[in-house]
Amino acid sequence: MQIISLGAEHWPEVKAIYEEGIATGHATFQTEAPAWADWDRGHLAHSRLVVIGDDGLVAGWAALSPVSGRQVYAGVAEVSVYVRASSRGRRMGLRLLGALVEESERNGIWTLQASIFPENVPSLRIHEHCGFRQVGTRERIGAMDGVWRDTVLMERRSGVVGL
Repeated sequence: MQIISLGAEHWPEVKAIYEEGIATGHATFQTEAPAWADWDRGHLAHSRLVVIGDDGLVAGWAALSPVSGRQVYAGVAEVSVYVRASSRGRRMGLRLLGALVEESERNGIWTLQASIFPENVPSLRIHEHCGFRQVGTRERIGAMDGVWRDTVLMERRSGVVGL
């Protein structure tokens, strides 16, 4: 297993993993994966990672999105972590998130946040393991297939950036 920077060459596998997450109904409100150019524009240029499994395939990915265009929030980012279905349960998400935290701090990010469906218990657990705390539940924050859904808002403050 190796964690490396996510580049455009990884997009076909990253997109497929994202689509697997979408299909679960518990990973995102998105209903389809965007084109590479749109995904690229929507994520920070740094702190983009893939984990390459022993088979040489992308087993998961993690990246950060800005939470605001305002300069005061330049050190605050939203976390995305996705693991290929066949690689789940092998601590790939935990390793990716840990590496993403380290990469974010090297790039001046002082607060990471994640909005997670309460049904996505594995994601809640890996975030907790990586130092995130539950800030609260955002009730009925968005509708999916006509059903209002809650998300758990989690946050991690850096111990080295923004002190």
